Amino acid sequence: QVQLVESGGALVQAGGSLRLSCAASGSIFVIANMGWYRQAPGSQRELVAIIKTSGATSYGDSVKGRFTISRDGARDTVYLQMNSLIPDDTAVYYCHAILKTTWDALLTESWGQGTQVTVSS
Repeated sequence: QVQLVESGGALVQAGGSLRLSCAASGSIFVIANMGWYRQAPGSQRELVAIIKTSGATSYGDSVKGRFTISRDGARDTVYLQMNSLIPDDTAVYYCHAILKTTWDALLTESWGQGTQVTVSS
């Protein structure tokens, strides 16, 4: 069983910064991609950022230039540095991983429980 535990969500004023962390633990052989998604009330879950084992990154259009994703492979941890926050960034942020639990297992995905980020105007 795999667990993703997020931390760092908070209430912040517009223009401020936050850093989210997500630590993976449990039956993990290897993690391929790790990333962040978010879901605002009444909206669908959307991609924020992903980072591959190679270090390649992708970002949602609305966060490009403001958010930075990074990864500590040795600790199976992913971070999201969020700068210049705006009220539209308010959402529950979910950590996501694509991984294998054993060397011969198929790739599977895992989600964290989410952490609330609220940006006040």
